[in-house]
Amino acid sequence: MPIVGAFIVPHPPIIIPEIGRGQEKKTQKTLDAYEEVAKRIEQLKPDTIVVTTPHSILYSDYIHLSPGRKAEGSFKDFGVTNVKMAVDYDEDLVQSIIPIAEEKGISAGTKGERSKLLDHGTMVPLYFINQRYSDYKLVRISLSGLSLLTHYEFGRCITKAVGQSNKRVVLIASGDLSHKLKEDGPYGLSEEGPIFDKEITQAIAVGDFLKFLSFDENFCDAAAECGLRSFIIMSGALDGKSVSAELLSYEGPFGVGYAVAAYEITGEDDNRHFGKIYEQIEEMNLKNLKQNEDRYVRLARQDLEHFVRNKTNMSRPQDLPEELTAKRAGVFVSLKMDGRLRGCIGTIFPFTQSIADEIMRNAVLSGTEDPRFEPVMEEELSKLVYSVDVLGHVEHISSIEELDTKRYGVIVRTKNKSGLLLPNLVGIDSPVEQVNIALKKAGISYDERYEMDRFEVVRHF
Repeated sequence: MPIVGAFIVPHPPIIIPEIGRGQEKKTQKTLDAYEEVAKRIEQLKPDTIVVTTPHSILYSDYIHLSPGRKAEGSFKDFGVTNVKMAVDYDEDLVQSIIPIAEEKGISAGTKGERSKLLDHGTMVPLYFINQRYSDYKLVRISLSGLSLLTHYEFGRCITKAVGQSNKRVVLIASGDLSHKLKEDGPYGLSEEGPIFDKEITQAIAVGDFLKFLSFDENFCDAAAECGLRSFIIMSGALDGKSVSAELLSYEGPFGVGYAVAAYEITGEDDNRHFGKIYEQIEEMNLKNLKQNEDRYVRLARQDLEHFVRNKTNMSRPQDLPEELTAKRAGVFVSLKMDGRLRGCIGTIFPFTQSIADEIMRNAVLSGTEDPRFEPVMEEELSKLVYSVDVLGHVEHISSIEELDTKRYGVIVRTKNKSGLLLPNLVGIDSPVEQVNIALKKAGISYDERYEMDRFEVVRHF
């Protein structure tokens, strides 16, 4: 039996009356929409509710499904001890999803649980649903640091498992939108916050799930959203389905965006296989990038591909322009895949005799020696996007006021520690933020005495 309904909901604890104590009235649109969601779920009478939540255990490379027969939780972390709930898990559906995901090459399972308690991303939706309907079992699924497309494909795995069962299943995509909508909000204001909420709610309202997949990850980080991957799992679960989409409410009274939406499945639609469409678009974009990349980036790509495939260093090409062979400079080579950083290694001052040699050295190191990532595998090479930053003159500065995040990178240093941050990075809008991140990278505490340098770069794509 297929999924019978899907919903997007937010999870701010303040909308629970026992927690909000009157403050929840500022979210009346959300409360009314939640009442409508609960009413529709009561009418659908699901055997199982699948909740995807950003606040269960989070792994970078693994999607966690809560194990066991039962779980319980309360809102004691939010100052309320008398609001509790208990659920029965649908173990059969959980155990059906895992092998389907593994067959698709998606790392998912029930291992690594750190707490059996329900999280507020799960409990807030259930609080409202349980007022009308409670005759269901639950599947609780976490998000991960895996790509947006992987989460979409995992949603398809859920649908396949549901289809093999004889159960009526409703999917709840729990997640807030931007957390940076107001200067006086708990997380402040970012330029990207209101833009993200406008774009995501437009897509939610019409069921444009391709838009979900197309968001730039750096932009999403700057907007401080939490629900996108949750929404994308839902989108994958509705792959190939025609839907009647309805945005029931949107508001952001506390500086965080709350959207409530409902999706009624109305049939099949071969034009709504958004995962495949996205892959085709990305393949075309990568092809265009490769055709138009300059000599600096092409050299980095050729060198890393040669090393990964042959396990040996490539000889420097003979046809390189003089600007690459006759000049020396520090160079950073950055790799991205699926919109996320995949490796970055660089040098402030040159280690080699030319920019070309510096690019080749750092291209291999970025793909194989960045301690934050596993070495790049051969099957990943065709998906990598490269950039090469050639550093200019490094000059000492005495004040943070001499920095401009768009123009200058920064180096912070003590006698035995140093950290660097490149300029013009998405989501870094102030010199203070730029310096703080560089200090953190260097392991320098904010109250230590340190010196600063600035530098410009020429960025090649």
